[in-house]
Amino acid sequence: MALENRDIFILGATKFDGPYESTSYTVARYLARNNRVYYIDYPFTWKDYIRQKGTPEYTVRKPYLKPGSNGVLDTDLPGLKIIFIPLLYSINFLPEGWLYRLLLRLNERIITKRLKRVIRRLNIKDYIYINSFNFHYPDIAKSLSPVLTVYHCVDPLIIEYDKRHGIVSERKLVTQSDMVICTSKQLADEKRALNPHTYFVPNAADISHSGKALDESLEIHESIRDLPKPVIGYFGTIERRMDFELLNKVIESNPDKSFAFVGPLSPEFVPEWFSNMPNVYLPGRQDYKDMPAIIKGFDVAIIPFKKDDVSKTIFPLKLFEYLGAGKPVVITDFNPDLKEFTQGTVAFCNNAKEFNQAMNESLKNNTFSMQQQRIQVAQQNTWYKRVEEISNIISDAIQSDRPF
Repeated sequence: MALENRDIFILGATKFDGPYESTSYTVARYLARNNRVYYIDYPFTWKDYIRQKGTPEYTVRKPYLKPGSNGVLDTDLPGLKIIFIPLLYSINFLPEGWLYRLLLRLNERIITKRLKRVIRRLNIKDYIYINSFNFHYPDIAKSLSPVLTVYHCVDPLIIEYDKRHGIVSERKLVTQSDMVICTSKQLADEKRALNPHTYFVPNAADISHSGKALDESLEIHESIRDLPKPVIGYFGTIERRMDFELLNKVIESNPDKSFAFVGPLSPEFVPEWFSNMPNVYLPGRQDYKDMPAIIKGFDVAIIPFKKDDVSKTIFPLKLFEYLGAGKPVVITDFNPDLKEFTQGTVAFCNNAKEFNQAMNESLKNNTFSMQQQRIQVAQQNTWYKRVEEISNIISDAIQSDRPF
């Protein structure tokens, strides 16, 4: 039975107005269709306040950052409100230890004080608390009185900024939560060793958005409109997950093709040769709203992630966005679980030779029937279905007599 007419607080891993689609905020929006959801925006620190002064993000938040503010912003959905937290101390630079944990408690008190104020003012009872991958603040639920606490784990800890304190904090979150929901089987297996009430619910995609690429009247985005055909495309961040060794072989072997990597580039992970290849095009970050017009210009969509312990935990949203746009998709076999969810519509490749063959086969053989099969697979992996699964798991737990 799905959750209905419940009060749900979600501490997000991203800002509600961030430039990219996020699992945290997307789940909040879908849960808000049948519940009252309070999305706790990723908190601003004093450092953020100084650095972002004058930006649109700063302007939206400024009236709500004072301790005396009610901190609540209405949204376009009647069931969804945003809660802004007063400014927090910037402490992540500190080494792990007693001083960091002392200052973290001060930050968490600021967060819980704001939440308790909202709870009292709105007379909220019997609420659910979800930490959606914001492992930086693991002990919020201790100071509240939720009927159920949930940790939503959407990714492994990769970058040093997250790992510095996240390894300790996330372990606390996993063990202290009533249940854990993970977006990959690998993550679920890892967390289940610490908390037996761990569930696997994979990521999905908003195919109502990517599906706009099927509109014949939609023009291809200007960033790739004039590239020589065929266009092999990737939409997303160009960073450490990319298998640059494989890409080097694939790109060199296909001088007749344009390789468009549309998204922000992390220079510390990207080799010099990548930017210098004559058939590689790097338009930079583009707005998410333009994603359908960009994907429409792809003849083949790719996800060339390297195969390692991190990648096998990744369930990329772009996979189903590509499929929802009807595009042929070629990816490396970085996560074997993905085959189960793609039902033979995606080419999984172990090396550069297989990647080349799959790209060329996709260009030669791309029928209307194959396009429809991809769309049907995408329709089985929508956020509507995934959040319904999450909703049912939480609802069953609340209604059961199982002690946590």
